[in-house]
Amino acid sequence: MTDRVVLAYSGGLDTSVAIGWIAEETGAEVVAVAVDVGQGGEDLDTIRKRALACGAAEAVVVDARDEFAEQYCLPALQANALYQDRYPLVSALSRPVIVRHLVDAARAHGATTVSHGCTGKGNDQVRFEVGIGALAPELRVIAPVRDFAWTREKAIAWAEDRDLPIDVSKRSPFSVDQNVWGRAVETGFLEDIWNAPTEDVYSYTSNPADPRDPDELVITFDCGVPVAIDGETVTVLQAIRELNRRAGAQGVGRLDLVEDRLVGIKSREIYEAPGALALITAHQELENVTVERDLARFKRTAEQRWTELVYDGLWFSPLKDALDAFIAHTQAHVTGEVRLVLHAGRAVVNGRRSEQSLYDFNLATYDEGDTFDQSLAKGFVQLWGLPSKIAARRAAKL
Repeated sequence: MTDRVVLAYSGGLDTSVAIGWIAEETGAEVVAVAVDVGQGGEDLDTIRKRALACGAAEAVVVDARDEFAEQYCLPALQANALYQDRYPLVSALSRPVIVRHLVDAARAHGATTVSHGCTGKGNDQVRFEVGIGALAPELRVIAPVRDFAWTREKAIAWAEDRDLPIDVSKRSPFSVDQNVWGRAVETGFLEDIWNAPTEDVYSYTSNPADPRDPDELVITFDCGVPVAIDGETVTVLQAIRELNRRAGAQGVGRLDLVEDRLVGIKSREIYEAPGALALITAHQELENVTVERDLARFKRTAEQRWTELVYDGLWFSPLKDALDAFIAHTQAHVTGEVRLVLHAGRAVVNGRRSEQSLYDFNLATYDEGDTFDQSLAKGFVQLWGLPSKIAARRAAKL
């Protein structure tokens, strides 16, 4: 039986060329697997036909949009996941769902090897290969772009020599990766970190400086899950899409970040994540209302570690699984409504309410009806500061 290689297929130049290259170099049949995580662009059937035309023995297309939203984006939302306190893990979240479908396809089609089109400089090679190793350690991995130093020029020449059905006449100055959670743009003139991004860099967001009226909306959460917008019931995918549309129209979600890559280099990235950042803003504020203080403080530590694990390609790891359980537990009371104003590139909370709120008006008010016993405060302050006071006395003696 002829060996088979499962290829993570995007429909672009590199992975289209990889189909024939892998077949020629290894003698194996290639099964191309394309996974829709809401990246837009060409429809899956077009991508499937191109894979077959480029020489794939079989082409598998997977509509994973709801799966991606519910099983990957939602945990990131509940973890308030922002790498370096800013980046909502746009690319990092999509890789494990693609990995899972690559492994499923490898087992279904009897493949011994999985291939991807990542370079040696990026994080994605780690996310793919570590994920595959965790789910199917018996599978081999090959990475033609990385391991054989492909250049775009070599790939174009290879495609032209074999009359592959790929349009290589137009080249974007940028490298773009996108899904429903957001969009990442790099390379080109952006590699000079002094250069400001131009408007043609952006696609998910309008210019926040353009004059427009504010957009006010109410997001309803049930145990940390967005379930309605302005009273209209939504799925997680629908919530993200609707906020991509409305927050994006207000210029919300643009990021210009020099980030620390896992491989040890710094990289300048432009991100657009209007829906993700609007949802995280609302979710964080509802947690402020409903999550007890010490639990909230510890959760922030867990959130940072969860985010780092996902960024570093360790979605399928024991620590990540354990943190998932902890974060899920913290969402038991994150139920209520948050009112957001979207305007001029910002998402600002101006109202929140919950039947499970820990906010007590009568304890918080300074007006009539105050039920807080201020007579208890003096002794509390003295006892709270006593260890520091004793240490200060010792320091003074020494």
